[in-house]
Amino acid sequence: MTERKKLGRNQKDTNDDMINLVDNLNRDDDLKYNRRTFLKTAAGASMALGLATLPFSVKAMLNLNEDVEKVFIANLSDVPKGESFNFTYPTEAEPALLVHTKDGELKAYNNKCTHLQCPVFYEKEENVLLCPCHKGYFNVNSGQPMAGPPQRELPMIELEVSNGKVYAVGRKIRHG
Repeated sequence: MTERKKLGRNQKDTNDDMINLVDNLNRDDDLKYNRRTFLKTAAGASMALGLATLPFSVKAMLNLNEDVEKVFIANLSDVPKGESFNFTYPTEAEPALLVHTKDGELKAYNNKCTHLQCPVFYEKEENVLLCPCHKGYFNVNSGQPMAGPPQRELPMIELEVSNGKVYAVGRKIRHG
């Protein structure tokens, strides 16, 4: 058998092993697509994304919400203890729920479940906020999810009571 036939099918007919190792490399591609270039590009993209979100982070940290005016919700006498009242806030398209708890506290939340935006109702027997779509339960005092698929709390509406009238004066979207 000749020496040529003894060679494996992927080996070249040469004695220099280094040629067999670098056949598939192109010097231009090696300089263009190396680790250093990749890391520089990744770091630059990360910095660009971080800087792009900086104004939003500063706004959230400083709580620079838009100036929300005081909006009349209801007379305190119209919402007895253990009852709820539906209203819209901060716009006409956003439903909200005012709850006068059995303890006499006033709580207000946006009336959309944080799972799939189904309406939320006050269950006075269990003193919870209920989303009937997927049986999600929220704590009436904090808006935190207690059971079911919702993972985030309901956005809380800040209230002010003046001369027997209940006003909405702001909204807090909390996470965690």
